Amino acid sequence: MQFNPLQGENPANQFFLLAGPCVVESESLCMEVAEKVMKVTERLKIPYVFKASYRKANRSSIHSFTGIGDEKALEVLAKVREKLGIPVVTDIHAAYEAAMAAPYVDVLQIPAFLCRQTDILQAAAATGKWVNIKKGQFLAPASMRFAVEKVRESGNPNVMVTDRGSMFGYGDLVVDFRGVPEMQAFGTPVVVDITHSLQQPNQGSTTGGRPEMIGTIAKAAIAVGANGLFLETHPNPAHALSDGANMLHLNKFEELMEQLTRIRQAII
Repeated sequence: MQFNPLQGENPANQFFLLAGPCVVESESLCMEVAEKVMKVTERLKIPYVFKASYRKANRSSIHSFTGIGDEKALEVLAKVREKLGIPVVTDIHAAYEAAMAAPYVDVLQIPAFLCRQTDILQAAAATGKWVNIKKGQFLAPASMRFAVEKVRESGNPNVMVTDRGSMFGYGDLVVDFRGVPEMQAFGTPVVVDITHSLQQPNQGSTTGGRPEMIGTIAKAAIAVGANGLFLETHPNPAHALSDGANMLHLNKFEELMEQLTRIRQAII
């Protein structure tokens, strides 16, 4: 099982998708989401990578849910990977976590707030896995070239970049779609995170969001030629243990993917 978004494994010339719940809440939840998403993506020929964080290190409050335990959550990710035969992506938060998580997944994701941390990028690169670097909300797209170089100069060419919006004041994020071609110029796949881009931080002990705008951001991302999309989805976002305020309801997933597929076919 390998994830190679730019190496001829996509005969339908579709965008690829990183999608799943924000965090591993349980094995049953992960399997439910993965199976339902996979059914749609297989029909629409969308290359699919299951996403879930084995632990959430960046929380608004000390009382926020962080995970079910590292080893237990990583084993859940491995079960999704093995039972369904799909690649998996998860976040790491410190350099030592790269080697710990790598045996369980296919893509290591660097959170936006950590995208400048050289030791984390080098450790992720050393695993040989694909490295997905989320653009910091505080960085211009052009500045991500240096993060990409850190991975490549560590001997790993398998790197991609995800835009998740830029801070606009204290409580909003804005996606500058000029960043998609700017970052594609690095020779990397560029993904647009269509759920975290709609977060509304600094709302108190939890982060708010505008999930009604998910379709707007997603359609714009595909229209400007993004290679992939990242989204978090859940069968009951109101009861999700993390980031429920900006998740896509799982029941709305199929309709959105059908719309995006039509846009993709119109521009290729």
